[in-house]
Amino acid sequence: MGNEKIYRMEFSKVYRLLVNKAEKKGRTQQEVDEVIHWLTGYNRAELERLSKNSITYEDFFLNAPELNENRKLIKGVVCGVRVENIEEPLMQEIRYLDKLIDELAKGEAMNKILRK
Repeated sequence: MGNEKIYRMEFSKVYRLLVNKAEKKGRTQQEVDEVIHWLTGYNRAELERLSKNSITYEDFFLNAPELNENRKLIKGVVCGVRVENIEEPLMQEIRYLDKLIDELAKGEAMNKILRK
């Protein structure tokens, strides 16, 4: 799947997939929202609104209220690629979120996920 295809996906569909992945491993939608808030600055009400609209995944990240400075501390592999080595800025933001949700689903403590 090319980057453009990923960028054009509806956030509402991606959000549901992220929540489902976490819930299958015993985590909650509230925890997913906390992770997304930490990374992007979107609060729960904004996520609720965006999950019902047809905003693209690209626009979700481009319009993020406040990308967390500490996101650069996120390291590791997602889809066979090290997130810290991704050169395309938007794809790196997307993979940061993927990595955080992977950590959540693996049972990591929230303090560790949020790089506290």
